[in-house]
Amino acid sequence: MNILAIDFLPELQFQASRSSGAGGQNVNKVSSKVELRFNVVNSQLLDESQKALILQKLKNQINSEGELIVVSQEDRSQLKNKVLVIKKFKALLVKALTVALQRKPTKPTAAMIAERLKDKKKKSERKTQRGKVVY
Repeated sequence: MNILAIDFLPELQFQASRSSGAGGQNVNKVSSKVELRFNVVNSQLLDESQKALILQKLKNQINSEGELIVVSQEDRSQLKNKVLVIKKFKALLVKALTVALQRKPTKPTAAMIAERLKDKKKKSERKTQRGKVVY
């Protein structure tokens, strides 16, 4: 699956606000925290199965209006935070839309079973030899 964040740009909403944390005097003046909102339910780029998968896997990050909210405030620059939030968004979508492969149960080979039984027998003999000596 090839997901480009550029394809989603028309459907993304960005909001900048004041970031918490270090930054000195700058933190009180500059809105460097970036919040990305993506409406999963009303998206034109996703089909119904993809929407259901995203709604199920990312339910803790989706609000009651069906908006996926991703926040970045790592950097002191709004532009860098915007780039970071887009990367986070892309990573979230890729992770949510990849379907895990079913594990195929395998049978142990006859040689493996024989080896295990041989080791068990050896351990058992070793333990019986540890028994108390009667004088």
